[in-house]
Amino acid sequence: MRIGLAGAGRIGARHAGALRRLPDVGLLLIADADPRRAEHLAAHLAARPLAPAPASAMASQANAARPDGLARPPDGASGATVGPGAGPSRAAGAGAGPWDGGSSGGGRPQDAVSVGAAPDAAVGVFWDGGPAGTFSAGAAPGGCADVVAVASVEELFGRVDALVVAAATGAHAPLVRRAIAERIPVFCEKPLAADLDGTFQIVAAADAASVPVQVGFQRRFDAGYAAAREAVASGRLGWLHTVRSCGFDPAPPPPGYVPGSGGLFRDCLIHDLDSIRYVTGREVARVMAVGANLGAAVFRECGDVDTGAALLVLDDGALATVAATRYNAAGYDVRLELFGSEGSVAAGLDARTPLTALPAAAAPADPYTGFLDRFADAYDAELRAFVRVAAGELANPCPPADALEAFYLAEACELARREGRAVDPAEVRR
Repeated sequence: MRIGLAGAGRIGARHAGALRRLPDVGLLLIADADPRRAEHLAAHLAARPLAPAPASAMASQANAARPDGLARPPDGASGATVGPGAGPSRAAGAGAGPWDGGSSGGGRPQDAVSVGAAPDAAVGVFWDGGPAGTFSAGAAPGGCADVVAVASVEELFGRVDALVVAAATGAHAPLVRRAIAERIPVFCEKPLAADLDGTFQIVAAADAASVPVQVGFQRRFDAGYAAAREAVASGRLGWLHTVRSCGFDPAPPPPGYVPGSGGLFRDCLIHDLDSIRYVTGREVARVMAVGANLGAAVFRECGDVDTGAALLVLDDGALATVAATRYNAAGYDVRLELFGSEGSVAAGLDARTPLTALPAAAAPADPYTGFLDRFADAYDAELRAFVRVAAGELANPCPPADALEAFYLAEACELARREGRAVDPAEVRR
């Protein structure tokens, strides 16, 4: 399979390392709004020695035809070529700057990005954002796909079997619409579009064309969230009465990110809203929300808040609370807690959760630093799923209709915050 990656920022770099390792990906094409960044990422991945691939994968690579005319790099290494190219499987990705649009929560702007998802070898990579920016690397990833940088995102189309979009938020909708028009299965980091109307249009287009569009709500692929969903579905918790979800970032984003972020509820809490629907299997009947500004003035100046909370009334009468902040210096804390008549469970509560139990416990020695750290395995799992979706082997685990529902809830929360009243999500539906 040939996969294109649009975007070589933090999330794009993470996805590139993971895609490179997948046995069904023969060629990864990388493009970015800044061609130098795509070249840097491709060169970095090509420079890292590859861990031994399974014999079957190596044989497949060796025997694969290269109709594009690109010479295979010697000794099975990945290529970092700028120009035409498509191997037996192409992956394309587009990313944003040091604080990627469509990010999945907070984290410090230059947090290390784990590239490659193997337990035996990972690469820490970040782009420093300067004109001569470079990627820093740790240990080498394994994998078998060739990696090719192309000069523009436009060059990905017509040359890939599937597309991964990790670009700045403003580029999401045009890229996804183009992929749908050309019948290319596409994975897109949230949001699909910057507003409700754009999201609604993409959902309609994807449905009309029957083209798979998978949205990057990575918590669905986290082992803890999956186990929580199974616990609810099995009935062993009894009937749910209380659900609590939190998403606390260790530090705020750069000031320049805030005006285009969409606000705390759309940018961060949208993940909590999606996961509550996904895990409980319930819809939200009513929301109430509040926010506070206790940190930098930029949030207030942009009509945003740096801390927010919402109370959700589910359609069976159960209550759910969601909370988020840009200021949680203890670390990156994302948890989901479910309380039922017969039992209670929590996802995201482990030795690295940045939470200290008093009076005697010590703070965790190695707390989570950001979403790429906390959800590393989930990011890999969602891309493995996407490759199967693109191949027609798996039903879409996160279709655009679910992204639209989460967006409706985020809009309802923002409306409730601004107007200080309870809001029925039907008020914001298209």
